[in-house]
Amino acid sequence: MIPGSTATAPDDAAAQRRKAFVDAAREAFFTNGYAGTTMSSIASKVGGSKTTLWTYFPSKEDLFAAVVDDLVARYGEALSIDLPLDAPVADVLRRFGTIMLTTLVSTPLLSLYRLVVGEAERFPHLAETFYDRGPRRGKARLAEWMREKMERGELRPGDPIRAVYHFAGLCQSGLYQQAVLGLPEGRDLDRLPTDIDTAVDTFCRAWAPD
Repeated sequence: MIPGSTATAPDDAAAQRRKAFVDAAREAFFTNGYAGTTMSSIASKVGGSKTTLWTYFPSKEDLFAAVVDDLVARYGEALSIDLPLDAPVADVLRRFGTIMLTTLVSTPLLSLYRLVVGEAERFPHLAETFYDRGPRRGKARLAEWMREKMERGELRPGDPIRAVYHFAGLCQSGLYQQAVLGLPEGRDLDRLPTDIDTAVDTFCRAWAPD
């Protein structure tokens, strides 16, 4: 045996197998919805038995969580973007808002959001999984940054998470709403900078120090 030649092969094969299941599940969920997707159909598409799939994901909910985690890992730049405390409020929010909106209007994230909203009444745990793994994490990071800015006197005192909700709502009030609905206007990404600038300006006026 060549040293090191087989040490990682099983792990690599398992990772590739897991990825194949996640990719197949994502396509199935987006095409057929959560209720319309079965573990058997995913196992059949990838090849192998349902028992093999269960060794990676004990339930369909676990598989859905893996799909969300995969998309967040690939598109969740806003969850890790640098939020420098010494930079001006408007500059940081403009960069954060641009990355956030660019991510949200990407086709995979729009498909995921529509899936979650469409299934939320029947499967509320899906919405909780999605929100906890993505939006809640991003909002928590930004809220901590806003809290620091409030303490420094660069934003008026208040509830940081409410301030985050205000900013996110402003960012998503234009093109994003149209993109979610699949309207033609929602595909005009050249409007994003204007939407972000308007959101930042409105937020800074509303939360300016007294």
